[in-house]
Amino acid sequence: MKIMLVVAYNGANYCGSQIQTNGMTIEQKLTDCLFEIFGERYKLTGASRTDAGVHALGNVWCFEADIKMPAEKICYAMNQRLPEDIAVQESLEVPEDFHPRYDVIEKTYEYKILNCKHRRPQNSADTFFYHHPLDVDRMKAATAALIGEHDFTSFSSVHRQTKTTVRTIYSCYVFKEGDIITIRICGNGFLYNMVRIIAGTLIEVGGGKKEPGDIAKILAGKDRALAGPTAPAEGLTLVEIVY
Repeated sequence: MKIMLVVAYNGANYCGSQIQTNGMTIEQKLTDCLFEIFGERYKLTGASRTDAGVHALGNVWCFEADIKMPAEKICYAMNQRLPEDIAVQESLEVPEDFHPRYDVIEKTYEYKILNCKHRRPQNSADTFFYHHPLDVDRMKAATAALIGEHDFTSFSSVHRQTKTTVRTIYSCYVFKEGDIITIRICGNGFLYNMVRIIAGTLIEVGGGKKEPGDIAKILAGKDRALAGPTAPAEGLTLVEIVY
């Protein structure tokens, strides 16, 4: 049977989600955990690659296994063995033709900014500390140009490995609660570093370095150099993947 794992994690201590040779990853921990339970090294297929330091509330992996344990019980067995910064939120059986990456309808990310004079250790796990004042209304105004189908070349890393840079953004909200500003963005898919570059650009808008109207010009220019910096990884969380 094919099994889906919905996984939450704090990415601070990992070299990203996908298995690689230069350090421990989320996928490696999941693979090791399944081996401890079932004695097999299953090949995991992930839905969304996250970089070192990026977090998730609901990233998805799938694997095929011939086991007797009910799929819905696997999450309990894994959570007894996984470290505290990784937890499987749900495990369930899915159709054999299901693909965690190609069957995605939409993804939602959040980028959180702690915007105050001094850093707060309590918020260090999942926020980017930025002490210069940010104008949230300016940031909100800038998001309008991002909605819809666009070529996001200007908001993607030059190291991207995709056939097309066209993506559709369904919604993008900026809101503030206390000292924390949240950028919440939902779309049909995202290019490498796209959300972090959007966040870095909106921070420049909020700080007065760019104007809200510049976003449309940046999109039209199709040049990475026109957008703002790539915001640090620690503020980014993959919130949800919808199938």
